[in-house]
Amino acid sequence: MSSKFMKSAAVLGTATLASLLLVACGSKSADKAADTSSSEAKELTFYVEDQYKAFAESAAKAYEKESGVKVTIKTGDQMGGLDNLSLDNQSGKAADVMMAPYDRVGSLGTDGQLSEVTLSDGAKTDDKTKSLVTVGGKVYGAPAVIESLVLYYNKDLLKEAPKTFADLENLAKDSKYAFAGEDGKTTAFLADWTNFYYSYGLLAGNGGYVFGQNGKDPKDIGLANEGSITAINYAKSWYEKWPKGMQDTEGAPNLIQTQFQEGKTAAIIDGPWKAQAFKDAKVNYGVATIPTLPNGKNYETFGGGKAWVIPASTKNLEGAQKFVDFLVSTEQQKAFYDATNEIPANTEARTYAEGKKDELTTAVIEQFKNAQPMPNISQMSAVWDPAKTMLFEAVSGTKDAKTAANDAVTLIKDTIKQKFGE
Repeated sequence: MSSKFMKSAAVLGTATLASLLLVACGSKSADKAADTSSSEAKELTFYVEDQYKAFAESAAKAYEKESGVKVTIKTGDQMGGLDNLSLDNQSGKAADVMMAPYDRVGSLGTDGQLSEVTLSDGAKTDDKTKSLVTVGGKVYGAPAVIESLVLYYNKDLLKEAPKTFADLENLAKDSKYAFAGEDGKTTAFLADWTNFYYSYGLLAGNGGYVFGQNGKDPKDIGLANEGSITAINYAKSWYEKWPKGMQDTEGAPNLIQTQFQEGKTAAIIDGPWKAQAFKDAKVNYGVATIPTLPNGKNYETFGGGKAWVIPASTKNLEGAQKFVDFLVSTEQQKAFYDATNEIPANTEARTYAEGKKDELTTAVIEQFKNAQPMPNISQMSAVWDPAKTMLFEAVSGTKDAKTAANDAVTLIKDTIKQKFGE
């Protein structure tokens, strides 16, 4: 029996198991809905990471007061909780409500691990966040947080944020950013572009894309088109200026952070999650949108973030849905921002957050306007490694950009065919 057939059978087995699981869970939900006197209708479990515990406790208290429903909070690793969801759904140990990054919502939903969610009017979602939780017309999460990469710059080195990549190229000519020990190399501006999540904005701003139809058509892959090749070659022109350590796909993030914290780098591209480290290191940093590209277009990062989701095995779907509606209400989304500084998906609460005049918040909101929703179909899992290899091979000169891109697309197509039979 070929390994290809084995993989197809394994995928089919998972899908069949998931559909059986959904049928089983569906009948349980129906039974519970009929039995409104069930004690479980007045109890819910809420799984969050430790960093969200204070918010969760406050929200649970407010919800109990409002609805009479007791919310028990469990804390643990977010990704670990999602990785265990299949087993927890089968054993009935899954929480009623938890959080998931948008790129996991689609695949977990289509795998039968999540219940469908109804987006209430009070959630104040926009089309972009709605698309991040929707696959095949079905909604598997309620948008909670928006995220995007931004530009951090050192205010002690720069009077204002660079507006264009031409500004960054001029900075690179300044000898004060020369990298000690490597002749002719600069650390004026740094970005971890062998990481596809970081370099995607460069490709997208030049007309490259992952999947057609706004990330929903896996048969149409745009990573080797003309725009992509232009972007990859532009990235290569920076790698020729950067220290050799930038080509170390494991070590580059640390090099970037260290150089920025030590005042040897004027500007970097990174995510909101880095702000705390820069605060702790006492960097006098500013945050802005990423400069416009040489073609005058925007750097179109992936639009990401997190959603509240309901595991498929919940015994109280109606109650879980009501709690999710509460969590994404404007009031609770404002409270979430105040507690975490993470930007609300709810557009009313987002306006409230923007009114706080926090540079990071403003930059993420502005950057998100030009962001592209990250594809949330299961086939996206086949993209990350080949895309990383493509970027590394091209910027290190192992292959020319076109060859590296064509090879990556071939590998992605083959992997999708093997895993998903398409």
